[in-house]
Amino acid sequence: MATNMQKLVGVSEEDDEEEMDVKEEDDEDEENGEKQIAAEMIMSVDGVMPSTSGSDQFQYQPQLQEQVSNQGGGGARRSRPLEEKERTKLRERHRRAITARILAGLRRHGNYNLRVRADINDVIAALAREAGWVVLPDGTTFPSRSQSLTPVAGTSAGMTSSSSQMVSQQTPPPPTTLQGVSPGYRTTVEYNACRMKGVFMPTPSPYDIPSTARAQSSGMIADGGEQTERLPLIAGSMEILNDKQIIGLPTKLPERDFAGTPHVPVYVMLPLGVINMKCELADPDGLLKQLRVLKSINVDGVMVDCWWGIVEAHAPQEYNWNGYQRLFQMVRELKLKLQVVMSFHECGGNVGDDVCIPLPHWVAEIGRSNPDIFFTDKEGRRNPECLSWGIDKERVLRGRTAVEVYFDYMRSFRVEFDEFFEDGIISLVEVGLGPCGELRYPSCPVKHGWRYPGIGEFQCYDQYMLKSLRKAAEMRGHSFWARGPDNTGSYNSQPHETGFFCDGGDYDGYYGRFFLNWYSQVLVNHGDRVLSLAKLVFDGTCVAAKLPGIHWWYKTASHAAELTAGFYNPCNRDGYSAIAAMLQKHGAALNFSCAELHVLEQQDHLREALADPQGLVWQVLNAAWDVCIPIASENAFLCHDRVGYNKILDNVKPVNDPDGRHFASFTYHRLSQLLMEKHNFMEFERFVKRMHGEAVLDPQV
Repeated sequence: MATNMQKLVGVSEEDDEEEMDVKEEDDEDEENGEKQIAAEMIMSVDGVMPSTSGSDQFQYQPQLQEQVSNQGGGGARRSRPLEEKERTKLRERHRRAITARILAGLRRHGNYNLRVRADINDVIAALAREAGWVVLPDGTTFPSRSQSLTPVAGTSAGMTSSSSQMVSQQTPPPPTTLQGVSPGYRTTVEYNACRMKGVFMPTPSPYDIPSTARAQSSGMIADGGEQTERLPLIAGSMEILNDKQIIGLPTKLPERDFAGTPHVPVYVMLPLGVINMKCELADPDGLLKQLRVLKSINVDGVMVDCWWGIVEAHAPQEYNWNGYQRLFQMVRELKLKLQVVMSFHECGGNVGDDVCIPLPHWVAEIGRSNPDIFFTDKEGRRNPECLSWGIDKERVLRGRTAVEVYFDYMRSFRVEFDEFFEDGIISLVEVGLGPCGELRYPSCPVKHGWRYPGIGEFQCYDQYMLKSLRKAAEMRGHSFWARGPDNTGSYNSQPHETGFFCDGGDYDGYYGRFFLNWYSQVLVNHGDRVLSLAKLVFDGTCVAAKLPGIHWWYKTASHAAELTAGFYNPCNRDGYSAIAAMLQKHGAALNFSCAELHVLEQQDHLREALADPQGLVWQVLNAAWDVCIPIASENAFLCHDRVGYNKILDNVKPVNDPDGRHFASFTYHRLSQLLMEKHNFMEFERFVKRMHGEAVLDPQV
């Protein structure tokens, strides 16, 4: 045990014995030196010091200071008894044991990747930096101006339109560089990725810096400690001149030059309500003007939702494509491309939804008499956002199964717009596979009270899903496992508050592994069934499926929010490789909507939720690249600034990728009057040029 403890704190037994081997008689200077060191140690840990007592583990600074002063009274020489020498050894070993436990806990649970020989100073510095303080290489510490700013509240964007990056990559700084992070620091995405074999990690860009550092300010420190000019603390040199620290920082960040890089098509997603409930264009003249403006900056095309609740609204197999016909003609005349989404879910009630488009009326009628066609939580609450996967092969929809309904809808679309497929106008068909069109369970419904960063709830309590669970339990030989877990908390619980998701919880027990395997396999099987039919209908056209970026609680062992959404991705298992293999089987592309990784304003909320959007993104991307499937993407949040666009570019076109991989396309979310404002549109035009590999002016931000 002692050996392991010494390895953690980076001190050998010989060093320990050498430190503890004091003479029986110390002269006055040595005693005074020991007192001074003890006082400095007390000050370095904020007045808290280990005690030899088992019941009272800590004594406070005033007490120890009083003891030190009493021991040194008069400066008289004295002999230290052997018992006191042994007590000193025990106190030191006790202190080292506590330090070892602190370091081990931070490494294991907080992803503080401290160096091997880390000491208490490294711990304090790491905690201070995470709290938003500036820690200089010489130990000088002061609060940053960003601490007075109120952070923007986090949302559920990862579920409805996914999430983005907490910018945290950083490289070890040279001795003359001021970065605010110790050289031994490793980011969480590097820590998580190093566990996976053959994982590509991108070279950090100038925009991969901690958001706390981005908000920090520095300037010339005057004699009285007053800061004159405030500049972003990103990178620079520090000099000492006339007892003053002068920090020279660049006022602009250099950008990557994307001239000559591969052409990545850029699409713009049309507004949700571009087609009204009568299947007519809501504002044809205004839309035509906007499309012409997009064409003028060489946008490749647009993406549009083809809503099941509009096209097949009133009766089974009665389809109305009139509004879409007019829209597609308009797009073709402007020589733009089309990406279409087969939207088999309702619109409204989620973050970002500004219109309400329910499921078809005849489906709602069936649901009133048989509510088990919808996903159901353990309290029996139904979610009519989309159909339960339990009825994929059940003939409960006027004599048809859910999969047959999806197939008939897609086949009608293919026949109706055959000329657009033949002419290559329609370049991609994204097939909706769940809520918000994403392949996931509706585990975090806002309408049922869920709020970020709740873990959500399992959605497997309709009679058809329970029937499938019962069958799986009987095949396993444990019929008593035909139930959902009963200790998973509620929608807004946190992992450590539950018996199922906490560290060492039931999720990793025999029953937990059985249940999660079944739950996640239902998700994969649903995607497999629907995509096999989509590939048959849209043969010769690229088909895609969309995955969400559920990044909160990613730093915990269980990854609770991912588990309730159907992704069996705890820290000891890759939950995305099976999905990537399923997509590869059907030649389908992956649309992953957690691409821009740009949530600087949400860093505090990301930290509280132990989130790691960047780590999640690179896990999913590597799972897709391992099986060589195309990757498309879209931004999760509104983006109109250059820093956000640069982050998207860095992820769409990874720098120094050994295989030269990049995304197949990018879809901007979404067309609006705000995007059309002059300054915003100029930035967007510049972004499009760089995505196309063209040269731009002013390569700085």
